[in-house]
Amino acid sequence: MSNKFTELTRDVLFADIWEREGLSPRERSLITVAALVAMYRLEQLPFHLQRAVGNGLSVEELGEVITHLAFYSGWPTAASALNLLAAIHPAE
Repeated sequence: MSNKFTELTRDVLFADIWEREGLSPRERSLITVAALVAMYRLEQLPFHLQRAVGNGLSVEELGEVITHLAFYSGWPTAASALNLLAAIHPAE
């Protein structure tokens, strides 16, 4: 990634946008994970799944969101996302 892109990601996206009032970090994570799953953006999804757990979403809630999205964004899309979730947070 270019230095400018990295700077914009850090200073604008994760500082300005993620810190705005109106939505909690938990809600922003839920929205972001749903958008990434629906758009089949698997490269960015692991980072945001981890962040979502750090922001208070449970692995079970994330699994439920992804399962719900299967009916809107496609079964293969959800299956891939669930596989990533399982790889990051294996069942105990």
